[in-house]
Amino acid sequence: MTVAAAEVVHVSRDEYVAKIQAYKDDGYVMCSDVCAVDYLTHPGRPLPDGIAAERFEVVVNLVSFDPVRRVRIRTQVSAADPSLSSLFDLYPGTEAMEREVFDLMGIVFIDHPDLTRILMPEDWEGHPLRKDYSVGRVPVQFKAPADTR
Repeated sequence: MTVAAAEVVHVSRDEYVAKIQAYKDDGYVMCSDVCAVDYLTHPGRPLPDGIAAERFEVVVNLVSFDPVRRVRIRTQVSAADPSLSSLFDLYPGTEAMEREVFDLMGIVFIDHPDLTRILMPEDWEGHPLRKDYSVGRVPVQFKAPADTR
C-alpha cells in the first residue's frame, strides 16, 4: 500500500464543519487527530491568500482508506474568541481529542457533549500548552557530594 502525502487545506471558521462534512461524504471515514497550535510568537507566518493569521490554529487530520488518501485541514482561531464548532456529530471519536485541546489550549468546541478537562485537575487554572502560560519555577540548589576520602 502506498500512502501519498496529505493534502493541506486552509478553511475559515465559517466553513469548518461544512468542509469537513464534504470530506466525510467523499470517503474520509476516519478523523485521526484534532490538535491546536499557539502561534503567539509567530504572528506573521505565511498563509494562503484570503486566510488571516490568528493566534491559534486547529488542525484536523482525516483519512480515507479506499482509495488511500489523507487531508490536513487547518483553521485559524482568534485569541479574542477561541472557539470552534465541535466535530463530535460527524466523528464521535473526536470527543477526547477536542477535550484535550480545550484542556491544554483553552479552545472551546461549541456543542461538544462533555467539554471538561481530560488531563488536568478540574480546578486547574489556565491552559498549560499556551505560549503565555507561566510555567513557574521551584528553586533547586545542587550541592557537591561530601568528601568521603
